Amino acid sequence: MIGIFDSGIGGLSVLAAIARALPQADLVYLADTAHLPYGDKDDAFIRRRVLAIGRHLVDQGCTVVVVACNTATAAAVAAFREAFPAIPVVGVEPGVKPAAAASQSGRIAVLATVSTARSERLARLIRQHAGSVQVDVEACPGWATRVEALQLDDPEFAAEARRHLVPLLDAGADRIVLGCTHYAFLAPALEAIVAGRAQLVDVADAVARQCVRLAGASALGQGRLTLLATAQPERLQAALPALGLNWLASRLSGPARQSAV
Repeated sequence: MIGIFDSGIGGLSVLAAIARALPQADLVYLADTAHLPYGDKDDAFIRRRVLAIGRHLVDQGCTVVVVACNTATAAAVAAFREAFPAIPVVGVEPGVKPAAAASQSGRIAVLATVSTARSERLARLIRQHAGSVQVDVEACPGWATRVEALQLDDPEFAAEARRHLVPLLDAGADRIVLGCTHYAFLAPALEAIVAGRAQLVDVADAVARQCVRLAGASALGQGRLTLLATAQPERLQAALPALGLNWLASRLSGPARQSAV
């Protein structure tokens, strides 16, 4: 069984990619909705949550765990691996490496939560993989919360997104990295702004490929999906059709349940 978790519904973009890549795998998705968003929390708090959720998923029988949250990966994936050395762990990091490799202009931008934007892990990722490419890091407060509220396409967000993106585009960025799994669900609105000037870079499919490599026997199950949330599990399940993921409903083993983690 493969466990996938995020602060809320953003990691459903990663879940969907994994479900497509591993149609027979049994999957558990846990949304820490009682404590979202992670993006404005300090690292110590995020580490405590990640370790508690990791223990819960391992106790549930998960043999691979996906930290489907850029903020949680940046703050706590190292602590998770230290605490669970026998469990393969897949983190989600902004696609700086593929964006830098594909850039024609020599300039890219990363859209991220406040926590990820200030993290040493992102800074190290840029140092290791950007080479001579200029990287602009743009913190986008409130965007993850907007996705949680399913406010994906209102004119107010379009205007706000333009304020973030147009200066990056004018500076020459030709690859815009989605540095939070929630932002994948804002892609249609973002595409309308960057079209013809830059390309969006998401890593959900790359995470799914890594899961395929690590899954082993976990790839062979009954294709069941269990949804768990630390608060308001009904909202997690209701988000599937709203996010265009209603096809996942056929894999559900039952209604979304509340999890005391």
